[in-house]
Amino acid sequence: MPVKPYRPTSPGRRGMTAIIGEKLSSERPEKKLTKKQSQSGGRNNRGRITSRFRGGGHKRLYRQIDFKRHKIGVPAKVARIEYDPNRSARIALLYYADGEKRYILCPVGLEIGSMVQAGSDADIRPGNALPLSAMPLGTIIHNIELKPGKGGQLARSAGASAQVMGREDRYVQVRLTSGEMRRILETCIATVGQVGNLDHEKVNIGKAGRSRWLGKMPHNRGVVMNPVDHPHGGGEGKSGQGNPHPVSPWGVPTKGFKTRKKKKASSRFIISRRKK
Repeated sequence: MPVKPYRPTSPGRRGMTAIIGEKLSSERPEKKLTKKQSQSGGRNNRGRITSRFRGGGHKRLYRQIDFKRHKIGVPAKVARIEYDPNRSARIALLYYADGEKRYILCPVGLEIGSMVQAGSDADIRPGNALPLSAMPLGTIIHNIELKPGKGGQLARSAGASAQVMGREDRYVQVRLTSGEMRRILETCIATVGQVGNLDHEKVNIGKAGRSRWLGKMPHNRGVVMNPVDHPHGGGEGKSGQGNPHPVSPWGVPTKGFKTRKKKKASSRFIISRRKK
């Protein structure tokens, strides 16, 4: 879809862009596939902020997406393609032959009226879900499971995809968008195609208010705070520039300091790390 730039009629409009020309449904989402979603504002169950600079934003209904795709052998027809405020990808509403309705992530090439199916004997077409063992080498896939039956966890955002590169015993070698090569069990299910809405990364927010609609609050720099609030705070005028040891509000070094613990169970399936 083309990206529309706005005329600079105001400072907020200058540089702002939006996606136009999408054939999205104007109907309300399927009621049985939605549920209420309460906003946390970055707070945990004790009411304390654990993720800063979150809050506000527009009220949303959560669309229940079928990431598992375990209706094997039942064909479905794409009834409509909708906007989902909870993710960057678009979603497609499926009408199954047995009368059930489900939402799935909408890949590139999936249109209203298209037929999709899940199972080992399904065709290699966008929207069809198959086990990795049934995927030919070189197939572009998304919504990839890491554990059989758990549901897709990899390559779910707009424009994301992975590629089947090889086979090794009970595992299939998959190359992710980041360049990482990973071994995944061949019984895990993935969906054929690349996630749609490719122009999502080209959109320029343009103004602060548009970020507030998304629930993102202004991110304040530490050097403009008081010493009681941040280690970088305090001083007369613009001080703290060129701080030799940038730290978080709690004194943890931020640039280049590794805080993640090694996950042996996950790392042993990684063949090569992502590109730097």
